[in-house]
Amino acid sequence: MFDNILEQQRIEKANEFRKININPYPHFLKKEMSIKEFKNHFFYVVDSESKRDENSFSTIAGRLKLLRIAGKSVFANIEDDESNLQIYFSKDSIGEDYFNFLKKNLEVGDIVLVKGFPFVTKTGEFSIHVQELTLASKAIVPLPEKYHGLTDIEQRYRKRYVDMIMNHEVRRDFYLRSKIVSLIRVFFEKKGFLEVETPMMHPIAGGANAKPFKTFHNALGVERFLRIAPELYLKRLIVGGFEAVFEINRCFRNEGMDLTHNPEFTTIEFYWAYHNYKDLMDLTEELFAMLLKELNLELKIEFDGHMIDFSKPFERISYKEALKKYGNLQEDLIENKEKILSKLKQDGFEANEKLDLGHLQAELFDHYVEDKLINPTFVTEFPISISPLSRRSDSNKDIAERFELFICGRELANGFNELNDPIDQYERFLKQVEAKNNGNEEACEMDEDFINALGYGMPPTAGEGIGIDRLVMLLTNKKSIRDVILFPAMRPINPNTKDKT
Repeated sequence: MFDNILEQQRIEKANEFRKININPYPHFLKKEMSIKEFKNHFFYVVDSESKRDENSFSTIAGRLKLLRIAGKSVFANIEDDESNLQIYFSKDSIGEDYFNFLKKNLEVGDIVLVKGFPFVTKTGEFSIHVQELTLASKAIVPLPEKYHGLTDIEQRYRKRYVDMIMNHEVRRDFYLRSKIVSLIRVFFEKKGFLEVETPMMHPIAGGANAKPFKTFHNALGVERFLRIAPELYLKRLIVGGFEAVFEINRCFRNEGMDLTHNPEFTTIEFYWAYHNYKDLMDLTEELFAMLLKELNLELKIEFDGHMIDFSKPFERISYKEALKKYGNLQEDLIENKEKILSKLKQDGFEANEKLDLGHLQAELFDHYVEDKLINPTFVTEFPISISPLSRRSDSNKDIAERFELFICGRELANGFNELNDPIDQYERFLKQVEAKNNGNEEACEMDEDFINALGYGMPPTAGEGIGIDRLVMLLTNKKSIRDVILFPAMRPINPNTKDKT
């Protein structure tokens, strides 16, 4: 560890500080303001006659990003979490001995605390004239010289801390993510929803069709599953008497990774008694309008090479009509298993002959429709067989009162009228158990306690889930989910491969 020559040299320089009784890792340091605040507070010197105010001192801190020694003076650039500023010090301002010491032992990457007054250099750059400089933390590992030029983008994800040091745009994106989550929380609170927290470890894998992560609870001596979704617990709360609840938290699915999937991801799920899925679609449109306004985004935004138009009401189209309109598929094919199987095989897609009609229609949708839904589109009236927790339509028993929101070919939200008939739910679970026994690892398991809860009566309720990560991707124009997750899942590093970051 820290065994290359540059790291060893930096360790030696840290020890040079110790030799003069300066701890290279001190504590109890206080800065009076951020760099941004310093700029805002003292920028008046730019327009002053003297171009300086030697009577106004302040203490700021930041990481050295640039260091230029010019004989008897030093110009450097420090950066904190929001901004950067040029600093200047000389042998006259901090003392000749200490100045000479810092010239030898201070390096790019070190974090410093400086006290000084605002002034403008001869080249017109607003700066701080340093009178006192304290080393706040000695950096042992050198920063990359040209981090923007790295071709191995995975190193940015593996060492996010370096990515954030070198790219302020990355920090900005995660600030924006935090703001988006905060805005969503306030939006639902203002609508009268109660924020709750439900278990992350479940005795039964359920709430959505997905393969779970397994763990073991030593104290209880039982197997547990990291939650796939909070749905069944949130609906228990509706049974218990809450009429509007939401939860923003993590979910886990033991599945593949790609540009839009990470095994650990963030969602908001919300449930609203005495409302229906059409109310949820209205609410979702209102949520997007609020986000665009509060984030100062235009009603037409760019994402992945497309212009997404939020200026019009979101399109609402049924599942079958979407297959016809966007998939260019005829109704006689859509309603015929054999014709669907033939179409899929003809076009080179895998086709499982054991699938029922609803699941085969879902195959058609995935291959021929989804990537064509560019502008915000609510697809409604899903096949009931692919909607095990949704309420069945009163007018058509094969249809679920459900929708999904698609933007730029990606699903962002899923909502439906909740199934509150305990007998129907029990029968649906039985079919899911049968599917699981037939090899479908993603099928739901039987949750008898949830059935029992429904037996006490759940009012008419609509519920929805929105993927926070994909939403942030959309609003920050990021193509990969890894760009909006601070520490995404990564494959282990081969110990025989040298880490060059």
